[in-house]
Amino acid sequence: IQQALPLRTDAATVNQEGVPYFFKRDHLFKGFHGDAELANETFSELDDHHNLDHVDAALFMHHEDDPDLHNHFFFFLNEKVFSYYQNKVVEGYPKDISEVFPGIPDHLEAAVECPKIDCDEDSVIFFKGHDIYHYHMNTQTVDKKHFESMPNCTSAFHFMENYYCFHGHQFSKFNPKPERCTASDDDDHVEREKCSRVHLDALTSDDAGNVYAFRSHHYIHKDDGSDNITVEAIDSAFKEIHSDLDAVFSYDNHLYMIKDDNVHVYKIGEPHIHLDGYPKTLKEELGVEGHVDTAMVCNDHPHIAHIIQGKPTNMFDVDMKATPREPTNERPLSLFKHVDTAMCGPKGVTVVVGNHFYHFDSVMIMVAARALPEQHRVSSGLFGCDH
Repeated sequence: IQQALPLRTDAATVNQEGVPYFFKRDHLFKGFHGDAELANETFSELDDHHNLDHVDAALFMHHEDDPDLHNHFFFFLNEKVFSYYQNKVVEGYPKDISEVFPGIPDHLEAAVECPKIDCDEDSVIFFKGHDIYHYHMNTQTVDKKHFESMPNCTSAFHFMENYYCFHGHQFSKFNPKPERCTASDDDDHVEREKCSRVHLDALTSDDAGNVYAFRSHHYIHKDDGSDNITVEAIDSAFKEIHSDLDAVFSYDNHLYMIKDDNVHVYKIGEPHIHLDGYPKTLKEELGVEGHVDTAMVCNDHPHIAHIIQGKPTNMFDVDMKATPREPTNERPLSLFKHVDTAMCGPKGVTVVVGNHFYHFDSVMIMVAARALPEQHRVSSGLFGCDH
Protein backbone atom coordinates (compact mmCIF):
# COMPACT_ATOMS: atom_id res chain seq x y z
CA ILE A 1 0.00 0.00 0.00
CA GLN A 2 1.52 3.32 -1.05
CA GLN A 3 0.19 6.55 0.43
CA ALA A 4 1.26 10.19 0.72
CA LEU A 5 3.09 11.58 3.72
CA PRO A 6 3.23 15.33 4.46
CA LEU A 7 6.63 15.13 6.17
CA ARG A 8 9.82 13.72 4.63
CA THR A 9 11.51 12.03 7.59
CA ASP A 10 15.15 11.10 8.20
CA ALA A 11 14.27 8.54 10.89
CA ALA A 12 11.20 7.29 12.77
CA THR A 13 10.48 5.16 15.82
CA VAL A 14 8.11 5.01 18.79
CA ASN A 15 8.83 5.66 22.46
CA GLN A 16 8.03 3.34 25.38
CA GLU A 17 4.41 4.58 25.44
CA GLY A 18 4.00 3.94 21.72
CA VAL A 19 4.12 7.63 20.72
CA PRO A 20 5.64 8.05 17.24
CA TYR A 21 8.88 10.04 17.02
CA PHE A 22 9.80 11.52 13.64
CA PHE A 23 13.26 13.01 13.07
CA LYS A 24 13.81 15.66 10.41
CA ARG A 25 17.32 17.13 10.26
CA ASP A 26 17.99 18.40 13.81
CA HIS A 27 14.29 18.48 14.81
CA LEU A 28 12.01 15.95 16.46
CA PHE A 29 8.23 15.64 15.97
CA LYS A 30 6.44 13.79 18.76
CA GLY A 31 3.19 12.22 17.58
CA PHE A 32 1.16 13.30 14.59
CA HIS A 33 0.28 16.81 15.76
CA GLY A 34 2.03 19.78 17.31
CA ASP A 35 5.23 21.70 16.71
CA ALA A 36 8.69 20.25 16.27
CA GLU A 37 11.41 20.69 18.87
CA LEU A 38 15.16 20.39 18.63
CA ALA A 39 16.12 16.74 18.98
CA ASN A 40 18.84 17.57 21.51
CA GLU A 41 16.20 18.94 23.91
CA THR A 42 15.08 15.34 24.51
CA PHE A 43 18.35 13.54 23.70
CA SER A 44 20.90 16.12 24.75
CA GLU A 45 24.10 14.14 24.34
CA LEU A 46 23.56 13.46 20.64
CA ASP A 47 25.46 16.55 19.54
CA ASP A 48 28.13 16.33 22.24
CA HIS A 49 29.98 14.04 19.83
CA HIS A 50 28.59 15.13 16.44
CA ASN A 51 27.54 18.39 14.90
CA LEU A 52 24.07 16.90 14.59
CA ASP A 53 22.18 17.84 11.43
CA HIS A 54 20.29 14.57 10.97
CA VAL A 55 19.72 11.07 12.34
CA ASP A 56 20.34 8.23 9.89
CA ALA A 57 18.07 5.72 11.65
CA ALA A 58 16.34 5.20 15.00
CA LEU A 59 14.61 2.41 16.87
CA PHE A 60 13.19 1.55 20.31
CA MET A 61 14.25 -1.93 21.36
CA HIS A 62 12.14 -4.61 23.06
CA HIS A 63 14.35 -7.56 23.98
CA GLU A 64 13.63 -8.93 27.45
CA ASP A 65 16.46 -11.47 27.23
CA ASP A 66 19.03 -8.67 27.54
CA PRO A 67 18.37 -5.82 30.01
CA ASP A 68 21.21 -3.81 28.43
CA LEU A 69 19.12 -3.56 25.27
CA HIS A 70 15.51 -3.84 26.44
CA ASN A 71 13.53 -0.56 26.48
CA HIS A 72 16.48 1.38 25.06
CA PHE A 73 16.48 3.89 22.21
CA PHE A 74 19.17 3.41 19.57
CA PHE A 75 20.18 6.22 17.22
CA PHE A 76 22.47 5.68 14.25
CA LEU A 77 24.68 8.51 13.00
CA ASN A 78 27.22 7.79 10.26
CA GLU A 79 29.37 4.95 11.69
CA LYS A 80 28.24 5.38 15.34
CA VAL A 81 25.31 4.16 17.42
CA PHE A 82 23.99 5.84 20.57
CA SER A 83 22.03 3.97 23.25
CA TYR A 84 19.60 5.84 25.53
CA TYR A 85 17.74 4.61 28.59
CA GLN A 86 15.08 6.88 30.06
CA ASN A 87 16.35 9.64 27.75
CA LYS A 88 19.90 9.46 29.17
CA VAL A 89 22.80 8.21 27.12
CA VAL A 90 24.16 4.88 28.35
CA GLU A 91 27.73 4.98 29.67
CA GLY A 92 30.28 3.98 27.04
CA TYR A 93 28.23 5.20 24.09
CA PRO A 94 28.50 6.16 21.30
CA LYS A 95 30.07 2.99 19.96
CA ASP A 96 30.84 1.75 16.46
CA ILE A 97 27.77 0.16 14.86
CA SER A 98 29.83 -2.94 14.09
CA GLU A 99 30.62 -3.37 17.81
CA VAL A 100 26.99 -3.38 18.94
CA PHE A 101 25.45 -4.94 15.81
CA PRO A 102 28.12 -7.13 14.15
CA GLY A 103 27.65 -7.47 10.41
CA ILE A 104 25.62 -4.27 10.02
CA PRO A 105 27.09 -1.53 7.77
CA ASP A 106 27.66 2.16 8.49
CA HIS A 107 25.64 5.06 7.05
CA LEU A 108 22.31 3.30 7.37
CA GLU A 109 19.11 4.63 5.85
CA ALA A 110 16.55 3.07 8.21
CA ALA A 111 16.04 0.58 11.02
CA VAL A 112 13.05 -0.99 12.77
CA GLU A 113 12.73 -3.54 15.54
CA CYS A 114 10.75 -6.72 14.87
CA PRO A 115 9.74 -8.70 17.99
CA LYS A 116 9.46 -12.46 17.95
CA ILE A 117 5.68 -12.37 17.61
CA ASP A 118 6.23 -11.01 14.07
CA CYS A 119 9.70 -12.32 13.10
CA ASP A 120 9.77 -15.65 15.02
CA GLU A 121 12.61 -14.28 17.15
CA ASP A 122 13.54 -10.79 18.37
CA SER A 123 15.20 -9.05 15.43
CA VAL A 124 16.14 -5.69 13.98
CA ILE A 125 15.67 -4.92 10.28
CA PHE A 126 18.25 -2.51 8.83
CA PHE A 127 17.97 -0.85 5.43
CA LYS A 128 20.71 0.48 3.17
CA GLY A 129 19.90 1.01 -0.49
CA HIS A 130 18.25 -2.16 -1.77
CA ASP A 131 20.03 -4.27 0.86
CA ILE A 132 17.96 -5.39 3.84
CA TYR A 133 19.68 -6.89 6.90
CA HIS A 134 17.74 -9.01 9.39
CA TYR A 135 19.79 -8.98 12.60
CA HIS A 136 18.87 -11.76 15.04
CA MET A 137 19.31 -10.52 18.59
CA ASN A 138 19.95 -13.81 20.43
CA THR A 139 22.52 -15.22 18.01
CA GLN A 140 23.94 -11.90 16.68
CA THR A 141 23.72 -13.31 13.17
CA VAL A 142 22.63 -11.48 10.04
CA ASP A 143 20.54 -12.51 7.04
CA LYS A 144 21.26 -10.13 4.16
CA LYS A 145 18.95 -9.94 1.19
CA HIS A 146 19.00 -7.76 -1.92
CA PHE A 147 15.54 -6.59 -2.91
CA GLU A 148 15.32 -4.62 -6.13
CA SER A 149 11.56 -4.82 -5.55
CA MET A 150 11.77 -2.89 -2.28
CA PRO A 151 11.74 0.92 -2.37
CA ASN A 152 14.77 2.54 -0.74
CA CYS A 153 13.45 3.12 2.78
CA THR A 154 14.66 6.45 4.14
CA SER A 155 13.01 5.65 7.48
CA ALA A 156 10.92 2.81 8.87
CA PHE A 157 8.87 2.10 11.95
CA HIS A 158 6.51 -0.37 13.61
CA PHE A 159 3.21 1.16 14.70
CA MET A 160 -0.20 -0.32 15.59
CA GLU A 161 0.85 -3.82 14.46
CA ASN A 162 1.94 -2.55 11.04
CA TYR A 163 5.38 -2.00 9.51
CA TYR A 164 5.96 1.13 7.42
CA CYS A 165 8.72 2.01 4.95
CA PHE A 166 8.95 5.72 4.19
CA HIS A 167 10.44 6.86 0.88
CA GLY A 168 10.29 10.58 0.17
CA HIS A 169 6.70 11.77 0.60
CA GLN A 170 5.37 8.23 0.19
CA PHE A 171 5.12 5.26 2.52
CA SER A 172 4.41 1.57 2.09
CA LYS A 173 3.30 -1.12 4.46
CA PHE A 174 5.51 -4.20 4.33
CA ASN A 175 5.75 -7.69 5.72
CA PRO A 176 8.80 -7.85 8.03
CA LYS A 177 9.54 -11.56 7.79
CA PRO A 178 12.80 -12.23 5.88
CA GLU A 179 11.21 -14.50 3.31
CA ARG A 180 8.36 -12.04 2.61
CA CYS A 181 9.92 -8.60 3.13
CA THR A 182 8.48 -6.84 0.08
CA ALA A 183 6.36 -3.78 -0.56
CA SER A 184 6.25 -2.96 -4.28
CA ASP A 185 8.24 -3.77 -7.39
CA ASP A 186 11.14 -1.60 -8.54
CA ASP A 187 9.34 -0.41 -11.67
CA ASP A 188 6.55 0.93 -9.46
CA HIS A 189 9.15 2.69 -7.28
CA VAL A 190 10.82 4.39 -10.27
CA GLU A 191 7.46 5.33 -11.75
CA ARG A 192 6.20 6.73 -8.45
CA GLU A 193 9.29 8.84 -7.81
CA LYS A 194 9.74 10.30 -11.30
CA CYS A 195 5.98 10.95 -11.64
CA SER A 196 5.52 12.45 -8.18
CA ARG A 197 3.80 15.81 -7.93
CA VAL A 198 6.06 16.86 -5.05
CA HIS A 199 8.36 19.67 -6.21
CA LEU A 200 12.00 19.01 -7.08
CA ASP A 201 14.66 20.34 -4.70
CA ALA A 202 17.40 20.76 -7.32
CA LEU A 203 17.97 20.15 -11.02
CA THR A 204 20.87 20.31 -13.48
CA SER A 205 22.24 18.80 -16.67
CA ASP A 206 25.91 17.99 -17.16
CA ASP A 207 28.21 18.66 -20.13
CA ALA A 208 27.04 15.43 -21.80
CA GLY A 209 23.38 16.44 -21.50
CA ASN A 210 22.47 13.99 -18.74
CA VAL A 211 19.84 15.32 -16.33
CA TYR A 212 20.12 15.07 -12.54
CA ALA A 213 17.01 15.83 -10.48
CA PHE A 214 16.94 15.73 -6.67
CA ARG A 215 13.94 15.31 -4.40
CA SER A 216 14.20 14.58 -0.67
CA HIS A 217 16.45 11.47 -0.29
CA HIS A 218 16.36 10.47 -3.98
CA TYR A 219 17.88 11.54 -7.23
CA ILE A 220 16.56 10.89 -10.70
CA HIS A 221 19.08 10.42 -13.52
CA LYS A 222 18.05 10.68 -17.15
CA ASP A 223 20.53 9.83 -19.90
CA ASP A 224 20.85 12.34 -22.73
CA GLY A 225 18.84 11.49 -25.81
CA SER A 226 17.17 8.39 -24.36
CA ASP A 227 14.23 7.34 -22.22
CA ASN A 228 16.53 5.58 -19.75
CA ILE A 229 15.66 6.92 -16.28
CA THR A 230 16.98 5.59 -12.98
CA VAL A 231 16.02 6.50 -9.42
CA GLU A 232 18.49 6.01 -6.57
CA ALA A 233 19.03 7.15 -3.02
CA ILE A 234 21.20 10.26 -2.87
CA ASP A 235 23.42 8.42 -0.37
CA SER A 236 24.28 5.81 -2.99
CA ALA A 237 26.14 8.30 -5.19
CA PHE A 238 26.56 11.44 -3.04
CA LYS A 239 26.85 10.10 0.50
CA GLU A 240 28.11 13.42 1.88
CA ILE A 241 24.80 15.09 0.93
CA HIS A 242 22.38 12.60 2.52
CA SER A 243 19.16 14.44 1.54
CA ASP A 244 17.34 17.73 0.92
CA LEU A 245 19.75 19.39 -1.51
CA ASP A 246 19.17 23.12 -1.99
CA ALA A 247 20.76 23.68 -5.41
CA VAL A 248 23.11 22.09 -7.94
CA PHE A 249 24.87 23.21 -11.11
CA SER A 250 27.32 21.65 -13.54
CA TYR A 251 30.60 23.37 -14.42
CA ASP A 252 33.75 22.00 -16.07
CA ASN A 253 32.66 18.36 -15.69
CA HIS A 254 31.95 18.84 -11.99
CA LEU A 255 28.74 19.03 -10.00
CA TYR A 256 28.57 21.90 -7.51
CA MET A 257 26.06 20.88 -4.87
CA ILE A 258 24.76 23.42 -2.37
CA LYS A 259 23.23 22.34 0.93
CA ASP A 260 22.57 24.90 3.66
CA ASP A 261 25.69 27.10 3.88
CA ASN A 262 28.06 24.59 2.29
CA VAL A 263 29.21 23.69 -1.22
CA HIS A 264 30.24 20.13 -2.13
CA VAL A 265 32.01 19.48 -5.44
CA TYR A 266 31.98 16.12 -7.24
CA LYS A 267 33.89 15.11 -10.36
CA ILE A 268 31.32 13.56 -12.68
CA GLY A 269 31.98 9.90 -13.39
CA GLU A 270 31.18 6.34 -12.36
CA PRO A 271 31.40 6.74 -9.44
CA HIS A 272 31.18 10.48 -8.79
CA ILE A 273 34.22 11.58 -6.76
CA HIS A 274 33.92 14.01 -3.87
CA LEU A 275 36.85 16.42 -4.12
CA ASP A 276 39.29 16.76 -1.24
CA GLY A 277 38.95 19.97 0.74
CA TYR A 278 35.17 20.09 0.43
CA PRO A 279 32.68 21.06 1.64
CA LYS A 280 33.55 24.74 1.71
CA THR A 281 31.25 27.53 2.81
CA LEU A 282 29.13 29.36 0.26
CA LYS A 283 31.01 32.54 1.07
CA GLU A 284 34.40 30.89 0.61
CA GLU A 285 33.57 29.07 -2.63
CA LEU A 286 31.20 31.44 -4.44
CA GLY A 287 31.26 34.67 -2.45
CA VAL A 288 27.55 34.20 -1.72
CA GLU A 289 25.67 34.60 1.56
CA GLY A 290 22.17 33.46 2.44
CA HIS A 291 19.95 30.62 1.24
CA VAL A 292 20.34 29.70 -2.44
CA ASP A 293 17.13 28.60 -4.19
CA THR A 294 18.80 27.43 -7.39
CA ALA A 295 21.89 27.90 -9.57
CA MET A 296 22.83 27.14 -13.16
CA VAL A 297 25.54 27.54 -15.81
CA CYS A 298 24.42 28.09 -19.41
CA ASN A 299 26.12 27.44 -22.74
CA ASP A 300 26.04 31.08 -23.88
CA HIS A 301 28.22 32.10 -20.90
CA PRO A 302 29.90 28.82 -19.87
CA HIS A 303 31.92 30.32 -17.00
CA ILE A 304 29.09 32.23 -15.33
CA ALA A 305 27.05 30.65 -12.54
CA HIS A 306 23.63 32.30 -12.31
CA ILE A 307 22.50 32.29 -8.66
CA ILE A 308 18.81 32.75 -7.80
CA GLN A 309 17.67 33.50 -4.28
CA GLY A 310 15.29 35.51 -2.16
CA LYS A 311 11.70 36.65 -2.01
CA PRO A 312 11.17 38.69 -4.14
CA THR A 313 13.33 36.65 -6.46
CA ASN A 314 16.68 38.07 -7.63
CA MET A 315 19.41 36.66 -9.82
CA PHE A 316 23.09 37.54 -9.89
CA ASP A 317 26.18 36.19 -11.59
CA VAL A 318 29.37 34.58 -10.28
CA ASP A 319 32.36 34.31 -12.63
CA MET A 320 33.76 30.84 -11.95
CA LYS A 321 37.15 31.87 -13.41
CA ALA A 322 37.53 34.88 -11.11
CA THR A 323 39.66 34.93 -7.98
CA PRO A 324 38.12 35.58 -5.56
CA ARG A 325 34.62 34.80 -6.79
CA GLU A 326 31.93 37.32 -5.96
CA PRO A 327 28.31 38.01 -6.98
CA THR A 328 27.75 40.72 -9.62
CA ASN A 329 25.09 41.94 -12.04
CA GLU A 330 22.13 41.56 -9.68
CA ARG A 331 18.70 41.91 -11.29
CA PRO A 332 15.12 40.97 -10.37
CA LEU A 333 13.15 38.07 -11.83
CA SER A 334 9.82 39.86 -11.80
CA LEU A 335 7.85 36.91 -13.22
CA PHE A 336 8.46 34.68 -10.19
CA LYS A 337 7.71 35.16 -6.51
CA HIS A 338 9.71 32.01 -5.85
CA VAL A 339 11.72 29.47 -7.87
CA ASP A 340 12.13 25.88 -6.64
CA THR A 341 14.89 24.99 -9.09
CA ALA A 342 16.13 25.68 -12.62
CA MET A 343 18.65 24.43 -15.16
CA CYS A 344 20.16 25.29 -18.51
CA GLY A 345 20.30 22.88 -21.43
CA PRO A 346 20.92 22.90 -25.18
CA LYS A 347 17.46 24.37 -25.80
CA GLY A 348 17.57 27.10 -23.16
CA VAL A 349 16.42 27.59 -19.56
CA THR A 350 13.98 25.41 -17.60
CA VAL A 351 12.46 27.06 -14.50
CA VAL A 352 10.57 24.81 -12.06
CA VAL A 353 7.89 26.14 -9.71
CA GLY A 354 5.94 23.50 -7.82
CA ASN A 355 5.12 20.59 -10.14
CA HIS A 356 5.25 22.75 -13.29
CA PHE A 357 8.04 24.25 -15.39
CA TYR A 358 8.48 27.09 -17.88
CA HIS A 359 10.89 27.22 -20.82
CA PHE A 360 12.87 30.26 -22.00
CA ASP A 361 15.26 30.34 -24.95
CA SER A 362 17.96 32.11 -22.92
CA VAL A 363 18.71 33.77 -19.58
CA MET A 364 18.45 37.18 -21.22
CA ILE A 365 14.94 36.42 -22.48
CA MET A 366 13.94 35.08 -19.05
CA VAL A 367 15.09 38.26 -17.29
CA ALA A 368 13.40 40.55 -19.82
CA ALA A 369 10.11 38.62 -20.07
CA ARG A 370 6.96 40.32 -18.83
CA ALA A 371 4.59 37.36 -19.26
CA LEU A 372 4.94 33.70 -18.39
CA PRO A 373 5.37 31.27 -21.29
CA GLU A 374 3.34 28.08 -21.60
CA GLN A 375 3.21 25.99 -18.44
CA HIS A 376 4.31 22.33 -18.56
CA ARG A 377 4.01 19.53 -16.01
CA VAL A 378 7.37 18.33 -14.63
CA SER A 379 6.41 14.65 -14.54
CA SER A 380 5.34 14.48 -18.19
CA GLY A 381 7.52 17.18 -19.75
CA LEU A 382 10.81 16.22 -18.12
CA PHE A 383 10.39 12.52 -17.27
CA GLY A 384 7.89 11.22 -19.80
CA CYS A 385 5.08 10.27 -17.43
CA ASP A 386 1.62 9.99 -18.96
CA HIS A 387 -0.15 11.58 -16.00
